[in-house]
Amino acid sequence: MSDSQTQSSDQSGEERRGFEAEVAKLLRLMVDSVYSEREVFLRELISNAADACDKLRYEALTQPDLTRDDPDFAITVEVDKDAATIRVSDNGIGMNRTEMREHLGTIAKSGTEAFAKQLTGDAAKDVSLIGQFGVGFYASFMVADRVRVISRRAGEQAAQEWESDGHGDYAIRNAERAGRGTDVILHLKDDAREFLDTTKLDDIVRTYSGHIPVPVTIREAGAEDAASVSQGTALWTRPKGDIADEEYTEFYRHVGGGFDEPAWTIHYKAEGMIEYTVLLFVPSMRPMDLFDPARKPRVKLYVRRVYITDDTAELLPGWLRFLRGVIDSEDLPLNISREMLQNNPVVRRMRKAITNKALTELERLADKQPETFAKIWEQFGPVLKEGLYEDADRREQLLKLARFRTTKRDGWVSLADYVAAMKDKQSAIYYVTGEDEAAVARQPQLEGFKARDVEVLLLSDPVDDFWLQVATDFEGKPFKSITRGGSDLKDLGDAPAGDDAEPVADDKLDALIARLKAALGDTVTDVRRSDRLTETPACLVADDAGMDLHLERMLKAHQQMAQAMPKVLEINPGHAMVRAMAEAAGKGDAPILEDAAWLLFDQARVLEGETPDDPAAFSRRLSRLITQGLA
Repeated sequence: MSDSQTQSSDQSGEERRGFEAEVAKLLRLMVDSVYSEREVFLRELISNAADACDKLRYEALTQPDLTRDDPDFAITVEVDKDAATIRVSDNGIGMNRTEMREHLGTIAKSGTEAFAKQLTGDAAKDVSLIGQFGVGFYASFMVADRVRVISRRAGEQAAQEWESDGHGDYAIRNAERAGRGTDVILHLKDDAREFLDTTKLDDIVRTYSGHIPVPVTIREAGAEDAASVSQGTALWTRPKGDIADEEYTEFYRHVGGGFDEPAWTIHYKAEGMIEYTVLLFVPSMRPMDLFDPARKPRVKLYVRRVYITDDTAELLPGWLRFLRGVIDSEDLPLNISREMLQNNPVVRRMRKAITNKALTELERLADKQPETFAKIWEQFGPVLKEGLYEDADRREQLLKLARFRTTKRDGWVSLADYVAAMKDKQSAIYYVTGEDEAAVARQPQLEGFKARDVEVLLLSDPVDDFWLQVATDFEGKPFKSITRGGSDLKDLGDAPAGDDAEPVADDKLDALIARLKAALGDTVTDVRRSDRLTETPACLVADDAGMDLHLERMLKAHQQMAQAMPKVLEINPGHAMVRAMAEAAGKGDAPILEDAAWLLFDQARVLEGETPDDPAAFSRRLSRLITQGLA
């Protein structure tokens, strides 16, 4: 049954809907692959309850009647050993029927399908994907064979009940609830009855949810007394020295929705003209939404411990969107709107200071713990490099922070290390861009640089082609593409000659170049001797005023260019194929030479990842030359 197909009863108002296929797949995966960590179900349910309280606290700023009858927020975990159930209750914002369908019938309205496409059946990989995405409510099915959710939205009289066994569909019906909020009732599986032990639940809550800014209590059904597990003190308000690493980790998992551990933690309080507390985490794994086109930071904004929003684009730039955590201001008004955030001078000062602090902390980490920083750069370097393009004021700082793969060294290399190792007479920082690391490392233009032991940066992130248009140098050393303009390699010495690399004499090479220009015509802007090549017969490069080859391919692929511009064809005078062509040019063998000229050009295109413009003509020429060679 699809989600659009329902069955309804007039008496109970019940409707039955099928889970989206992606949700059903996730639920099966939850049971099969995350079984060893199923105690996290309680963390997820308590986190959801705390979020519901935060949302109502914010709505009550403009609608105080919503909380007037019940102003104190609380979360209760109730155990019924006879019924084998656990009930997690809150007096937060609650849900109506439409919200139940949206929040409990799908994983995430924008992310379900993309997430499901990455589920492979490989347990280890799938678990890591779940950790990045955050399973939330669905963790319940790790311990329960039936889950009921009874909820009443704040300000509304009607309550609704959602029920499912997690297999194929779910039902929503009318229900009764005394006040606002939500009850999640788990009917435990036989092998999960260990969670009926309140002592065990107490330990789980203290371990995973002691940071929750809402009080949490545990009690047995029918008992008058309840054990207070968490006092609801916001973790970020406590002194750093009083917070254990485990508490930071669990708070990160609460605000970040993941199962991984934070790679780095930034926690400080700013005092002076404006006061605010910052608790930010660098994840150890890429969040699933890292390359969402919206590029929104996912950091929660509080004002005097009151949750305001997690849409904090005004407080952090898009190139720091991988950060997770909270920012709590003492100076912003409680009723601040998104429009006010965009225009508030306090927000602008906070944004500048928080961004600078984040970069300073990353610089300190790179200096003191280079291995930890290298792991962070591995995950988030492509995002940080967006700042090179967007943030001119911090470009120099980001260039010092940036790390690169190169042709000479394993691991990540800073620009300062590159410049320190530059050869005598080398005046530029050489680079090459491409689709991925393997493709970049295969570029034929690298041959002459490798032969002369000249280091080249290997750039394979899509953003690289763009920041290089605005970041023209580092400490006075210009960036220079090895696929554009002259190579300057003659100034750095001659490449070692191979056994069969006797170059074509200058006069014969000039004659060949003239014949190639005549044969290829306007297809190329020039044909010239190459200093870049040692093993490949020919390559294409852009002229000095042209666009870098990879950037041009990207723009053409995205239909931002109608057609590619003609290139310079460089030929290797030491290659056997070029020597043979030079001999043919000396004998005046025009038909063979014209075929060879076009094949040489098409070969250079193929090496750049392109295809011949005329595959049929390419095939005919190749057939003629093979036939003649075999005759």
